[in-house]
Amino acid sequence: MRRRYFLPGIACMAAVIILCAVMNGCAPPKNYDNPVVVIETKFGNIKVELYKDKAPATVAGFLRNVDSGYYKNSSFYRILRKDNQVTGRLHSYLVQGGIWQSNPDLKEKLVPIPHESTKQTGILHKRGVISFARFEPGTATSEFFICIEDEPGFDYGGNNNVDGEGFAAFGEVTEDMDIVDKIYQQPEHQQRFYPPVTILNIQRLPQQAREP
Repeated sequence: MRRRYFLPGIACMAAVIILCAVMNGCAPPKNYDNPVVVIETKFGNIKVELYKDKAPATVAGFLRNVDSGYYKNSSFYRILRKDNQVTGRLHSYLVQGGIWQSNPDLKEKLVPIPHESTKQTGILHKRGVISFARFEPGTATSEFFICIEDEPGFDYGGNNNVDGEGFAAFGEVTEDMDIVDKIYQQPEHQQRFYPPVTILNIQRLPQQAREP
């Protein structure tokens, strides 16, 4: 007679997890204490954790845009890399996106977000950090960028802003930075992606669908 073996419930579950990891390279989802958004592109999704406790006003402004659907069918449109910047000046390495090309009329209706400098938040512009683009301090609304390399010149007191206030960093790519790198390699002309890289949408993870 053929013997049958049954694993206890916990052991069986562990065996399934191990088998899944070995065969498919899967891993248990990470747990986050902060809101997490997913930037959806044709190259794949980019998961970004937002540091609401460190940068509450900035995160609230970004999530207001996300929840309003403003980033649907928007784009990454600007790129800064070594070969498209003026020799002898400070160089930066980033991809910038938002609604300015996809919905330029909307940006005039958005409420500016109070500036939270890196001196206040402690979120420095390291590789993978997301931050708001701006003109004067307190004028950021919807446009953001992701650092490809460490950018200390973007921090408070850095050399990339004449006012010394830097940019308002508010989160970090925690998974899928390889997708950002792939976007960074796309064709460009005079610091503009050619064509722009479409952002299909930016959405909160389902369990994070609540006010920050």
